[in-house]
Amino acid sequence: MAGSNPRVALVTGANKGIGFEIVRGLLQKFDGDVILAARNVKLGKEAVSLLEKDGLKPKFLQLDLVDKSTIEAAKRHVEQTYGGLDILVNDAGIAYKSDSPAPFSEQAEMSMKTNFTGTLDVCKAMFPLLRDHARVVNVSSTASHMAYIKCSEELRKQFVSDDLTIEQLERLMATFVE
Repeated sequence: MAGSNPRVALVTGANKGIGFEIVRGLLQKFDGDVILAARNVKLGKEAVSLLEKDGLKPKFLQLDLVDKSTIEAAKRHVEQTYGGLDILVNDAGIAYKSDSPAPFSEQAEMSMKTNFTGTLDVCKAMFPLLRDHARVVNVSSTASHMAYIKCSEELRKQFVSDDLTIEQLERLMATFVE
């Protein structure tokens, strides 16, 4: 897919925090377009405006990890505009505050839909677009490690198995939510 197509980096969850700073860093060093992707259009465009005030030129795409239509639209845009993808940074995610009044079942379901299933859906959509030299970065937090530590020894062994398939992992995660 190389050739005359410009290079491109896509960063999810990029309207604030780590994702925003990753976009800033890429804009300063990456020789190509950098797409700031965010679920909320207003907040995404505000983030683009902030970077533009610093003389940087990010592109914007709406991409909501729990809305497959936005993932497919982002894929089509990248494919049609760039012919491939050079860098994918999966930074989007949610975390409930410890004092959240939301029931644990709701927290588990929404966290899984966003942080696992949504990220996996982005990967499934974007991986076919990755160029030979492409790089993928999955941003995580210590919360995932803390959850892993709380799992039983048997479950931890399943998670780190060399034979674990995506389908098996999806079943493990669904079982947790249930």
